[in-house]
Amino acid sequence: MKPPYEISSEILKYISSISEKIGEVNAKYLIKTNPTLRKQNQIKTIHSSLSIEGNTLTEEQITAIIENKRVVGPEKDILEVLNALEVYKNIKQLKPESEKDFLKAHKLLLQKLIYESGKYRKQGVGIVKGSKVEHIVPSFENVPYLMKDLFEYLKDKSELTLIKSCVFHYEMEFIHPFLDGNGRMGRLWQTLILMQEYPIFEFLPFETLISKNQNEYYNALSISDKEGKSTKFIEYMLMIIDCSLSDLLENSAKKLRDEDRIQLFLENNEKDFSRKDYLNYFKNISSATASRDLKNAVDNGIILKNGDKKTTTYKKN
Repeated sequence: MKPPYEISSEILKYISSISEKIGEVNAKYLIKTNPTLRKQNQIKTIHSSLSIEGNTLTEEQITAIIENKRVVGPEKDILEVLNALEVYKNIKQLKPESEKDFLKAHKLLLQKLIYESGKYRKQGVGIVKGSKVEHIVPSFENVPYLMKDLFEYLKDKSELTLIKSCVFHYEMEFIHPFLDGNGRMGRLWQTLILMQEYPIFEFLPFETLISKNQNEYYNALSISDKEGKSTKFIEYMLMIIDCSLSDLLENSAKKLRDEDRIQLFLENNEKDFSRKDYLNYFKNISSATASRDLKNAVDNGIILKNGDKKTTTYKKN
């Protein structure tokens, strides 16, 4: 059964705006041309998604964990980051329409944190805010059937991916299939659904805006619960995605730094190369800039230099 929602003027407005911005991002190869931006955005995604759930680690501490440096912080918080990094490392292997992969991702995300990681809950739960029960979730006996229906819905090719991703996110939060990690899984799986059609979403940290507007996030969920349809939540999530794309376009307008250029070039060139090859790849830089980039990369041990003057070649270290 198709989950209930209506196509509002707000939804149409955001879909049009998002589609235009995705076109602009793709036309400028913004994500592809900036390895540093890709790394920063993934750190922002992990930091924001975990901080929504109460994780206290900063972006700097998460960066340190990635670089295998020692970090002082709550063991649980560090483990949450390590688990999230493991999931994002394997994200391209996960299929959004696969319930088996969904459970596998939850197992990775919550391993060593809860006993029932990778399994649907076997008990009733309620979502409590303060002293008030905010949301009574479906009975645990119904969870497997409700989730099976939700994954069937994902296979509906007539649905727009942008809308489908929001509907899945909302319905999953409503079902609350796990004892813990539901919020993280809802945001992760929305990203995965979007990535299938728009690869840019692997590196678009829309969770950052959700973490800054948490009350609006929970309010949109609450209104959709009361109305019995996900329209309000779809509007909210599309607004968040639209704003995230605007931020990406704005931040990506900054020029590549020399180390970004070198990293990008090496990602796309495995063979020995000359300064001329480097200049042909970056047609908008001067010979002096190319020479400086290459000298800095040699000095920093990123590349190795062979030969002298006109016979000089370089290769990845």
